[in-house]
Amino acid sequence: MEFGGEVVALVEVLRALREGRRWLPLGPRRWVELGDLVRKALGPLAEAVRDGRRGLEIGPTAAPVIAGLAEVGGTVVAACAAWRNMFQRFQRAMSLDPEPPATCTAVLRDYQREGYRWLRRQAEWGVGGCLADDMGLGKTVQMLALLADRAVEGPALVVAPVSVGENWRREAARFAPGLNPVRYRDTDRASGRSFAAGDLVVVSYGLVLRDAGRLAGIRWSTLVLDEAQAVKNSVTKTAQALRAIAADVRFALTGTPLENHLGDLWGLFRAISPGLFGSWEQFRARWATPIERDGDRECRAQLARVVRPFILRRTKAEVLKELPPRTEMRLVVELPPDQRRLYDAARIEGLARIAAAQGTPEQRSMTVLAEITRLRQLACHPRLVYPEIAGGSAKLDLVLDTVEELRGEGHRALVFSQFVRHLALVRAALDERGVRYQYLDGQTPPGERQQRVDAFQAGEGELFLISLKAGGTGLNLTAASYVIHLDPWWNPAVEDQASDRAHRIGQEKAVMVYRMVAAGTIEEQILALHEDKRDLVAGVLEGSDRATRLSSEELIALIREGAPAETSLRPRARTGRGKGNPPPAESR
Repeated sequence: MEFGGEVVALVEVLRALREGRRWLPLGPRRWVELGDLVRKALGPLAEAVRDGRRGLEIGPTAAPVIAGLAEVGGTVVAACAAWRNMFQRFQRAMSLDPEPPATCTAVLRDYQREGYRWLRRQAEWGVGGCLADDMGLGKTVQMLALLADRAVEGPALVVAPVSVGENWRREAARFAPGLNPVRYRDTDRASGRSFAAGDLVVVSYGLVLRDAGRLAGIRWSTLVLDEAQAVKNSVTKTAQALRAIAADVRFALTGTPLENHLGDLWGLFRAISPGLFGSWEQFRARWATPIERDGDRECRAQLARVVRPFILRRTKAEVLKELPPRTEMRLVVELPPDQRRLYDAARIEGLARIAAAQGTPEQRSMTVLAEITRLRQLACHPRLVYPEIAGGSAKLDLVLDTVEELRGEGHRALVFSQFVRHLALVRAALDERGVRYQYLDGQTPPGERQQRVDAFQAGEGELFLISLKAGGTGLNLTAASYVIHLDPWWNPAVEDQASDRAHRIGQEKAVMVYRMVAAGTIEEQILALHEDKRDLVAGVLEGSDRATRLSSEELIALIREGAPAETSLRPRARTGRGKGNPPPAESR
């Protein structure tokens, strides 16, 4: 850069901007002010560069920044042939305004057509990206439109949980008949089967790990990671196996690109576009520590600008005005004296065990989490911790009363729990009363999963009991208009995904979501943390102010303290699609 006849290395200007310095030395007692014009022109570039072994580095994902910089008068960009070729791809991509191919038979809504166009541009550019629409907005069909368009480029690989593999096959047959959907199974490992253009190969995350060598030996035109939150931990062997797979372009589909902390975001893009953030050490120093530890708002805004070109995120409130409203209500139950004594005794004993715990910090954290799990189970039903105890639970009584009300009014409901043994107790009580239901947990075979979903959608069963981990994603259950969460989970995004099994395209009725909470227990404190988790997502993806995660000390505080003031025994409700003011709610 030239300042009044003085030439300064660009790297020095960028370092100054990254460090927040306003003045740059030119020589002895000579300084130049980096004013607003310089900051506006070079600020995005300073955000995009990262420290490397040979100084500051910039990756292919910074093409939009370079494009903007090239528009500044007097700027000359010199680069190697590979960079020029990539930059030309970027320019072609930005000029595209494609229509879905004729081989895609789906009638796409306007926002889905725009989603296809975004995917198509990212593919032309070659950097991939993350389609992070809300659950129920049709991410699968948008991706199928792209895969139909790219069928001639070679075989495509979709990696998905076992629970949604069959859904990909069915949706492809329905909306992209030009594709040849293939379920990759154990039998394919030894058969030596080859794949050709037009093949859509669907494989589970577990099988990717077991057959990593063969899958990595095939050149895929497109790699799709469905429910991509499964790869947020980049050190797992599955994540490493996925990074070894060669693909022309890589995409992630997930309604929760960021769940607990910023490491989720880094792990996700390490799998689909590793050039965006660089190493974990670089990302932690540049973004995670200033945002999560120091609450740096400017740094958070910078990160939001960096990721914006690579994440497409739409909410139901933005794009589905015709979708019926969703109302959320907390049903609070008081523990009777005998359950309260059990709970309080377990809390005191848990604190004593934590105080006496030996070993590494990780081992101590495991002890803390084990005690928290005991308290969560006691808040649901004493027999989850003490099987020998006779009698029921206040929460189970509330569940049965609620079910009877819904049956009397002709409603059908989904019932979710973290604990399979809790669902077993509910099942036993429903069997005694002759209530018809469908059931699904992690032990349900994949083929049978779809049969039970189809049966419920066809009217067989008044309830569908589902373990949250096994059925929180990949299911279309619009035959239900009520959702009951028996116990809260740390991350509200996971519960929202489960609720969206009913509140999605095809739902014609208003959806009511009940969260059952035992008063004065750790359940209330978990719900108090939900807003922090929502703020973490908003802080990076929507420009909000907060991003937090829990330390071991904060987890211990959940056991030590009683119900926090902000989550007193008053229930809270939220109506609409996540917007608006909450209506009053009634405790039960």
